[in-house]
Amino acid sequence: MPRLSSTLHLTSHPIYLDIRGPSVYEDDKHRTWLHLVMETGGVLQVLLHQEDIPGGYIPLTTGPLTSSTMPLMWTIQPGNQYLDSMGRFWRIVRHVKENGLEKMTLELKEDS
Repeated sequence: MPRLSSTLHLTSHPIYLDIRGPSVYEDDKHRTWLHLVMETGGVLQVLLHQEDIPGGYIPLTTGPLTSSTMPLMWTIQPGNQYLDSMGRFWRIVRHVKENGLEKMTLELKEDS
């Protein structure tokens, strides 16, 4: 019998996400998050999913492409949003836990 997918919408978000490598962020609980950047209809979105990566496998430097396109850090703010290290605000579109894995979508706010 196939396993049913379980989705839980989360309201408690990481306090911060700090870059640890070209595609890896670490949160305040030392969990690692991989990201994927998407542009849909002119709107920039970042899809993050929490995935445990052994510390020895994370390069602690950033490449030029990552540092110019992605912030070094996001910090949670009132109003269901993050402020990044470049002074831009990102709306939390979705934060769920599906089959034990957290996934979060951030969208760059137009006025940022």
